Order: sequence, then structure tokens, then C-alpha cells
Amino acid sequence: MTETRHQVVITGVGLVTSLGVGREAHRDLLMAGTVPDKVTDSERFAPYTVYPLPEIDWAAQIPRRGDQRQMENWQRLGVYSAGLALDDAGLKDDLEACASMDMIVAAGGGERDIAVDTLIVEESRKRNDREQLLNEKLTTELRPTLFLAQLSNLLAGNISIVHKVTGSSRTLMGEEGAGISAVETGYARIAAGQSTHCLVGGAFVSERLDMLMVMEAIQGLGKDRKAPFWNADGTANGMNLGTSGAFLVLESLEHAQARGAHIYARLDAVLGDRGPRDDDRMEKRLARLADETGASTGGEDTVVFSGAAGYPELSARERAFLQSRFPTTPLRTVGALFGHSVEAHFPTAVALACLALDEDAPISPFVAGEDAIATTAANSAVVTTIGHVRGEGIARLTRMS
Repeated sequence: MTETRHQVVITGVGLVTSLGVGREAHRDLLMAGTVPDKVTDSERFAPYTVYPLPEIDWAAQIPRRGDQRQMENWQRLGVYSAGLALDDAGLKDDLEACASMDMIVAAGGGERDIAVDTLIVEESRKRNDREQLLNEKLTTELRPTLFLAQLSNLLAGNISIVHKVTGSSRTLMGEEGAGISAVETGYARIAAGQSTHCLVGGAFVSERLDMLMVMEAIQGLGKDRKAPFWNADGTANGMNLGTSGAFLVLESLEHAQARGAHIYARLDAVLGDRGPRDDDRMEKRLARLADETGASTGGEDTVVFSGAAGYPELSARERAFLQSRFPTTPLRTVGALFGHSVEAHFPTAVALACLALDEDAPISPFVAGEDAIATTAANSAVVTTIGHVRGEGIARLTRMS
């Protein structure tokens, strides 16, 4: 018996970054032919620079105040961008389609209560019975409702509640690898005929002291707000966290055509993997992923979206691989313009690829004086992400005429 493989297309893009809210805002900036101005904040968390949350009217996608109150910002951002994707795909008010829609969410841990953390640290300086102190403060200072709201799978739960997406639901954790796996799983289910339409994506908010502390614990953050993303020797200058809510509606080609949906691009292949990175193992793994996804040497009508995290040596290795694999292809470093959004980083890059493939214009450079000028509209795109600690992924997309 021959297995039927279905073509997978992307019909909805919901995107919120520091540059703005929605597909149109990003399209206008990225296809204007000039380098967009970065939106960063180097004051609130000095000496670190973050790409902040833009001004958002949450009620536009989360109308009930009660729903808004019981979410943290990263959950609000995810629910909001998921609503944008459903709107964009024309499925927001189709209750039957939403009821049968599968959902795969890439999520991190919830935001910490910084005030409680600070209180525990300060009190522990005055007492030696720190285990008892910890139990006391966690039972008296931490609100149970806040703790429950931190659960990672509640992002998917809130999307179900607000937008009535009630098919199967999966929540994946594991930093950048979770974002890769979310898109990969949605693609694989539709291609195999196990699903006809799926909502995939994730969200990350950069303005979090707890995440800045985690990243700085391994000395990963950039500290010079004026430093470019790339140095002249090809190394990077450190990670700057970025805010992003990125959700995509994936459909089988038959399902999309049957309802007359607008198709941004065909998702030809998505693969992720993980393993040791010593010696040249990472480069060999990337080469295999590129071969298996059909990511060829490209050309001027292809654009590569690199998810380089910003770690000096690691990102330099990624860039060297891409330049050797795609020597004549315009390269766009997502983190240089949007910051690094961890779980949401790969879905963000795929969303940007969709916008580029949907337009009859070349995509703008992301880094002035560094990025090669695209001379023609893109007909294909390659998306890469290498996790700051582990996990690699590559996707290939093609313009649909």
C-alpha cells in the first residue's frame, strides 16, 4: 500500500515583535527596500539590551478582561498572536474549523514573581535556617493562582478558551528546539494525513529579569548596546533577548484550496535534531539536515533566514556553514533585527519567510552595510535555527504561484 503524502501550505501568519503588531506592519517594514530601524531598550535592564514588547491593545484579540487578568504577558502575547493568525487565515469565526483544528505550542516556563524571589534572598542573608525560610515564604507569599498560571500548557489552554481551538493539543518545552519541533510536528501530521489544519507557534517576552539572569549565568548576553550583531571576523557579540509572538496556520493544500484560502508559501520540509557540537559534529549535522530538507545551494532568488543566537563562536560556526552552503544567497540574521526569542525564534523566522515569499519585491537588508542586497523577489526560503545550548533545525519553503 502506497502512503499518500500531502503538500503542506501556510495560510495564516500572526506576528508581534518589537517592530510592531501584525502581518501588515512587518511586511511594510521588511519589503520597503531600506534597513528597518531596530526598536530596543538599553536602559531598563542595563547593561543588557532587550527588544521590548510593543504597545498592544489586548482587547482586540482577548476581549474579556477576566481572561486578560489571569494571564502573564507571555501568555497574552501568545494568545494575541494566535488570534492574529486565525484572523489572517479566515478561520477565526469558523467554529467548526476551530473545533477540529490541532494545536502545537512551543512554551517555556512561566514568569517568576521577582518580588518574592527578592524577599527570599534578602531574608536568607539574616537567617541560617534557609530551608524553613523557603517553605515559609512559598506558602505565605506566593499566590496559588499565580503559580497555576505559570504552567506552560496553559498557553495552549488559554488559546482554546479564547479562540475556541479545541482539536488535539500539544505543548512542547525545550527552548529553541521546542519551536523547531512545533513546526516540524505540525508539518509531519498534515503531510501524513493525520491532520488537515493546525495552529503552531510560540511566544517569548524579553523583559524578564529571571530570563536575563539565566542567560547571563552562562555569560551569554551582549553588554555593549552600540555593538553590531556581527564582528568583522565573523563572530557575534552576544545574545540580546527579543520579544516575539509568532503563530502560523498550516493546512494541507487540498484543505486550503477547498475553502479558497490565501496561501503564503508551501512548506516543503522541516527537520530538527540535537547532539554533540564538538569538533565538526554540528556542521555535519547541519549538512545532513540541509540535504534531507532539500535545502540546496540556493541562488539570488532564495533567501536564508538565520536564527543565530548571538553567542560569538557558536554563531560564527553557523554563519560559516551558511556562507559555504549558500555562497550567492542573501542572508538575513533574524536576531540582528528582532533579538533572540528562544522558543518563538524558529516560528518567527518561518513567519518572516512567508512574508518574503508572498511579495513581488526583494526583502530588505536586516543589517546596514553587512547584508547582501536582494535583487529579486524570493521564490524559495531556507530557515535555520541553532539553539544557544542544544538543538538545530532547518525548514525549506517555496513560493506558491
